[in-house]
Amino acid sequence: MFISDCRREFYDVIISQRVLLLVASDVDALCACKILQALFQCDHVQYTLVPVSGWQELETAFLEHKDQFKYFVLINCGANVDLLEILQPEEDTFFFICDSHRPINVVNVYNDTQIKLLVKQDDDLSVPAYDDIFRDEEDEEEDSECDSDGSEPSEKRRRFEEDVIERTMKRRQRREWEARRQEIIFDYEQYEYHGTSSAMVMFDLAWIMSKDLNDMLWWAIVGLTDQWVQDKITQMKYVTDIGILQRHVSRHNHRNEDEENSLSIDCMRIAFEYDLRLALYQHWSLYESLCNTSYTSASLKLWSVQGQKRLQEFLADMGLPLKQVKQKFNSMDMSLKENLREMIEESANKFGMKDLRVQTFSIHFGFKNKFSASDIVYATASLMENIEKEGPETTNFIKALDSLSRGNLDKLHQGLDLAKKQLRAIQQTVASCICTNLVISQGPFLYCSLMEGTPDVKLFSKPVSLCLLSKYLLKSFVCSTKNKRCKLLPLIMAAPMDVEQGTVIMVGIPPETESSDKKNFFGRAFEKAADSTNSRTLHNHFDMSIIELKTEDRSKFLDALISLLS
Repeated sequence: MFISDCRREFYDVIISQRVLLLVASDVDALCACKILQALFQCDHVQYTLVPVSGWQELETAFLEHKDQFKYFVLINCGANVDLLEILQPEEDTFFFICDSHRPINVVNVYNDTQIKLLVKQDDDLSVPAYDDIFRDEEDEEEDSECDSDGSEPSEKRRRFEEDVIERTMKRRQRREWEARRQEIIFDYEQYEYHGTSSAMVMFDLAWIMSKDLNDMLWWAIVGLTDQWVQDKITQMKYVTDIGILQRHVSRHNHRNEDEENSLSIDCMRIAFEYDLRLALYQHWSLYESLCNTSYTSASLKLWSVQGQKRLQEFLADMGLPLKQVKQKFNSMDMSLKENLREMIEESANKFGMKDLRVQTFSIHFGFKNKFSASDIVYATASLMENIEKEGPETTNFIKALDSLSRGNLDKLHQGLDLAKKQLRAIQQTVASCICTNLVISQGPFLYCSLMEGTPDVKLFSKPVSLCLLSKYLLKSFVCSTKNKRCKLLPLIMAAPMDVEQGTVIMVGIPPETESSDKKNFFGRAFEKAADSTNSRTLHNHFDMSIIELKTEDRSKFLDALISLLS
């Protein structure tokens, strides 16, 4: 059931209860969690936080805690499946779901008692009408009665014939209704996509209750930027939501004559700006950032010798000395940095990079520390998927969550270092895949598989890293190939998951087209291909387009996908 009044139907209900927070492992979910934690702290709400990275962990966490808790809040998980069927909860258990995954399962939408959905009111959800997908129990009983009466002899022949005709009509109507229902459900669930960021939904709640702080606003901005960095939403949706947040930024960060207000803004200030679409360039060298940002790397084709020449020409066109470009951005001459954005944009247009400028926000902590929203996204995601073991599995989650607080700059800087390693690894892997022709056209889709022993392959056993790699690879492949048909194809990418168990992780990415609406059909396709071939798959991720598969079942699974999508 959709909640129309978040304050009355959600927050006022849980404020006096003990709550279990189940939070997915993505940056948007972490930001939403931080906002909710800050609200809980204000009102002294007792809660327990449990990170969940997939359906199995969600079920385990529920089973462990169902006796102590009656109220569960799920962030970025739980909306796109029939939750009651999976968890089998008691009738006095309630779930509040704030999840950006779409489409929302119809049973969750029409359950009026136990499932409460926190969704932005103006989101276009296209949920089918109740009567199109559910029949009342009375209708079912009537139909079954008709079926059971068939063998009884009728008193009059005419009456008997009327009964037969009526029964036949009802059966036909039921069959037609069933067929129409299947069609409606298929159309509704065919594509997977993302709605408004959960962090923005939580910030709206804080704003309605007049408890919104600058920190919460920043977390909402980072949540939205995560969706954009991960390519989960369209450019139009991103720009629209940026506009909404910009109004809040103006409200929170204007300078008054009031000295107290001025002091707080000097401690932490958020600013809207048009920035360069270069990853981490303010914490790196400009040269490294240009080489390891997917947009510039793909546009200049930096994996080739010709591409490296074009990069040198690009830098020469800007009039930037190599010595300056290759040193840390903070150490560059002030005279160069002052007009750097204008210089880069002007030269980028000549080299066909017309979208190098992007609307975003930055944050200043005092005088020294300045971070872009995308810097925080890369750092937090890298901390969460850090492959170096440092204690229990939840350590990475807690570190990533802590890095979002401005009191933990050391963790944020650690995340930035990890993000640089990750981006380097992605670009090197993309270059080797293209140079060794590892991207193969399989007919209806492109396919690329990383072999065991490939450098950094362990990093790509993690879902967010693998998705980033897949999107960067598809962008680069589209720029490098001369085959027009291949430019319009989606990509399936596979990487070794667990060598001992013999499993691979596989992700499906929609085509890289101008009009791309970011809708992904691979979730349903993977399910059907696995069912038709009895492949041993594990659909454990909250994103349906990411699955785990036994290595020996891979060839028959791919054959089934080819015939399904042809």
